[in-house]
Amino acid sequence: MAKRTEPARVWQRMLSGRRLDLLDPSPLDVEIVDIAHGLARVARWNGQTIGQHIFSVAQHSVLVEHIATAIDPGLPLRWRLAVLLHDAPEYVIGDIISPFKAVIGDSYKSVEHRILAAIHLRFSLPATPSAPLLKITKQADRAAAFVEATHLAGFSVAEAEKIFGRPQIPMRNIERLVAPMSSQQAEDLFLARFAELDANPDQALG
Repeated sequence: MAKRTEPARVWQRMLSGRRLDLLDPSPLDVEIVDIAHGLARVARWNGQTIGQHIFSVAQHSVLVEHIATAIDPGLPLRWRLAVLLHDAPEYVIGDIISPFKAVIGDSYKSVEHRILAAIHLRFSLPATPSAPLLKITKQADRAAAFVEATHLAGFSVAEAEKIFGRPQIPMRNIERLVAPMSSQQAEDLFLARFAELDANPDQALG
């Protein structure tokens, strides 16, 4: 008699008790506490950064939102919230560094996009970000990568400029956001910023 094979498990259990299906993620299974908890424990740069603590994706997300607001001070709160959540799928799939993405190709992107869409719908954002929102998010993300690379990851300014480009924006109050902190501090920072941006859910996207 042939041995019956159970289907592979494609969901992850969260500390909140939710089970998120990676193939068919439901917005009803998305909780901000799970996102914050996970992102605060995912290391940027594969952990190859200075300091006693990792520089987490939670901190990176707050930094990117800060830079996006510096680029466009009039950015609506809902757009800022979307920027804060731009890497939120990494609470499930982790932070895949750019060199490894180049090795494996785009196979991971469909999963990432499905999870991000579920996260957006959970927080009353469009499932698919608009082109202008994607543009400012990418600009802020690259600027954050330059700052992190030169402050934390051992890159020279010249090397970082070649890879990420030099940010052409004001960099006020950046130092406090790139100082690695404990996972609990990073989680609290992310949740606090989420609460501020989510305080007015009826604000138009502009």
